[in-house]
Amino acid sequence: MSDFKTTRIIKNTMPTVVSVVLSKKVDDLKKELASLKPAAKNKIKIPEEKITSDGTIEIGGGSGFLVDASGIVLTNKHVIAESNVKYKVVTDEEESFEAELLARDPVDDVAILKIIFPENKTRKFPYLKLGNSSDLDLGQTVLAIGNALGIFKNTVSMGIISGLSRSVKAKPDPKEPTQEMRGLIQTDAAINPGNSGGPLVDMSGKVIGINAAVVAGAQNISFAIPINTAKRDLIDLKKFGRIRRPLLGVRYVTLNEEISKKMSLPVESGAYITKEHPMDEAVIKGTPADKAGLKENDIILEWNGKPIKNDSIQDLLENSKVGDEVRLKILRGNKNFETSVILSERK
Repeated sequence: MSDFKTTRIIKNTMPTVVSVVLSKKVDDLKKELASLKPAAKNKIKIPEEKITSDGTIEIGGGSGFLVDASGIVLTNKHVIAESNVKYKVVTDEEESFEAELLARDPVDDVAILKIIFPENKTRKFPYLKLGNSSDLDLGQTVLAIGNALGIFKNTVSMGIISGLSRSVKAKPDPKEPTQEMRGLIQTDAAINPGNSGGPLVDMSGKVIGINAAVVAGAQNISFAIPINTAKRDLIDLKKFGRIRRPLLGVRYVTLNEEISKKMSLPVESGAYITKEHPMDEAVIKGTPADKAGLKENDIILEWNGKPIKNDSIQDLLENSKVGDEVRLKILRGNKNFETSVILSERK
């Protein structure tokens, strides 16, 4: 691959990559600090010299990138996870704009912002074209690009796609429990505080992923959210004004030979409905699973006639829509039966 092609892609991409900056009112921040335990509170000091004239202070942020000329920005959900904050988008040319949060994906590490303009004013921004993350090959070359304000500005790293459909345990939102992030693109292109939330682009200059995470203590193992996830979110936002994700309403363990043996279960595949914690509900009340009569210790064997083996329920929901009717084959005790559920919207 020629250096000319690589540098051309970088030059074309960089104007579309932005810094996303979070600011909070100092009074609100002081109230939050006052609620912390003394040991934690003593470690945090508010630098007086960084307080702005309107009484706010920057508390964090990351990268993002423009996907529409009107100022629509994609970033990670974990980048904008703080509450009671103001958002600012800073372009590659150091132009600063206020922004509003349009939506957070309830499942994946994706958030959508929009640059705010005064009334009767418009502006056309450069933006990136979105590729197809379902059409990727192991070994193809990719670029991870970021633009974190003041630190690692114009960060670019190059690598290959090292793996597809990976899953890792992570916390996209610090205030929520650890969850499994699935379907990720693995790359050896370095992802760091300079380009988390920025685009992962292919050698045609199209976005194939949103840079998201690294494995602590490991080298050359980074992950990106497939861009098709964000494309679906953008379509939902335009059509419904929010991101709509389907819900079944069960907690479960995806079975394999080893797990089934340990739990003394009669089958070696399927989704075993069980609590994660004694305080949990295995079947959440009022959900489609509850309405269909599913119970704890049931094993979901099939989803629309397809045996549940390599796919988890979450994988199957990723390819479903709110309102879809799903036929389930269930094993309860030593009896099989079929039932149907209508997937509802996850809140």
